[in-house]
Amino acid sequence: MTCNTSIELYFRHLAANHTPRFRFSGANASQWASWRESLLPALHATLGTLPARVAPNPQILAEWEDDGLWKQRVLLEVEPGLAMTALLYRQVKDEGKKFPGILACHGHGPYGKDSVMGDRSESSRSANISEFNYDYGLRMAKEGFAVIAFDCRGFGERDDRVRPHCIDAIHGRDICNIHFLRASLFGKTLLGMNIHDGKCALDYLCSQCFVDSSRIGVMGLSFGGTMATWMSLCDERIKATDIVCYSDRFADFAVRDANFCGSQMTPGLFDLCDVPDLHGLIAPRPLLIEIGVFDQCFKVDSAMSCYREVEKIYAAAGARDHLELDQFEGGHRWGANKSVDFFRRYLSPAKESSGEHL
Repeated sequence: MTCNTSIELYFRHLAANHTPRFRFSGANASQWASWRESLLPALHATLGTLPARVAPNPQILAEWEDDGLWKQRVLLEVEPGLAMTALLYRQVKDEGKKFPGILACHGHGPYGKDSVMGDRSESSRSANISEFNYDYGLRMAKEGFAVIAFDCRGFGERDDRVRPHCIDAIHGRDICNIHFLRASLFGKTLLGMNIHDGKCALDYLCSQCFVDSSRIGVMGLSFGGTMATWMSLCDERIKATDIVCYSDRFADFAVRDANFCGSQMTPGLFDLCDVPDLHGLIAPRPLLIEIGVFDQCFKVDSAMSCYREVEKIYAAAGARDHLELDQFEGGHRWGANKSVDFFRRYLSPAKESSGEHL
């Protein structure tokens, strides 16, 4: 007979004794391929009914040059009755060349894409960027990449809580959780919707005459790391991935710490696999994992446990040399030590002499 009445303890016990159905246990390329073939469709199914595709009908809201960059703010239709804004930056000095592209995904912060693209127009925005070393989109554009960032649903310009007609009842609640519940009523998931929007952003990026659509990467911090992971699993155009401070175990950061939201989960996800499995599915494509030693959101012990398992998956896939780690002295922020070199190596033009092309 049990005397426990705590739901908190119940879920912790459940997680501690749970083994996902598709947790990787193979040791060679054949076992990895079979595992991937089984798990990936099951994961895609958890995303629910995806939005209908529509013509993007881009509306250029602003174009300007600043700090050596050509910048564009554009409105894109993503499904019937819904649009999103995106920012696209590239260098001015190399006009006429084909740039490799990067989708820069934002984290769970108040300014969405704007912080990632370096908007310091207000002191609060500047502080947000400084706290998380957050302007990786801007800085990668300065390094020679064409970078696009968009607002996920409920963030930035798509956060209805900052508008006059906001429903008072949702003040003080995580909008991700509200939208997750709303989406569930329709057999959809918020993560699936955001992945759909990410694909729309990539469609627009790849349609630009100055972008080489065969050389596309993705990166993101925290929830942006979730998005970078899933975009890599759902869009084969992505050739290299930088996951920043999103390495952990569901039993730890989600169940124990409740450090997650409705934008990051799908129904039955932990029944299928754990975070290392999600990362391992990206193999054999290049993957950079960034882990802050003093990260308070994703603790270093769990983060490194996750990474060590990803190592085993990449090794089994015969792609261990395509997995890199940046364990840096810092908290929940972009390490910025290896990203530029990583993307330059793997998004460089094809080497005709060797036949290498990623």
